[in-house]
Amino acid sequence: MIEFKGSHFEREVILWGIRWYVAYPISYRQLEEMLEERGVEVDHSTLNRWVVKYVPLLDQQFRARKRPVGASWRLDETYVKVKGSWKYLYRAVDKVGATVDFLLTAKRDRKAALRFLRKAINQHGVPKKITIEKSGANTAAIESYNAEHEAEIEIHQNKFLNNIVEQDHRAVKRVARPMLGFKSFRAAMATLAGVELMHMIRKGQLRTTGELCPAQQFYSLAV
Repeated sequence: MIEFKGSHFEREVILWGIRWYVAYPISYRQLEEMLEERGVEVDHSTLNRWVVKYVPLLDQQFRARKRPVGASWRLDETYVKVKGSWKYLYRAVDKVGATVDFLLTAKRDRKAALRFLRKAINQHGVPKKITIEKSGANTAAIESYNAEHEAEIEIHQNKFLNNIVEQDHRAVKRVARPMLGFKSFRAAMATLAGVELMHMIRKGQLRTTGELCPAQQFYSLAV
């Protein structure tokens, strides 16, 4: 269970604010107005603190209950602006579109790609095949992992097959776009983790008991 002690707001209000922010393309000031209309006066900076503080805990709970993914992955990276500079969001999906994992990095190189690969494998195990575009950094990262762990991950370069992950990028960036850029790397990591979390819930990637709508699934992570 996630503890909400010390807050001036009820647990349900905090979770409501977080979920709406990471689920829909709105800004903190828009969310502040929406809450005010419902009788809840909370500053947009407080909403930001809720996301940064609680999303990592919700993400941890989600990972413990995440469904397995397939052994054929599509790996790619996209761009996210943090403090006025472009950073790199590494992402992978399996062949049916289920999210494997994601990682925000400051650089786009072999070390960053290898960090992402290790994170994804720690969660889901070693895949049989990874499809990438013609990226030297991603190729080098997979080859490094194979050499270090005596693994046999097959590297497949195919732009057409990688369309599935590029389309999935758009779903995440559509929600992140109105956020008007991130003020810190930490805030960017937490916010994107929340967006990815809600995106995975909508794709049916959370193990649940009974029929729960996406909102109920999100709230269940705090119990």
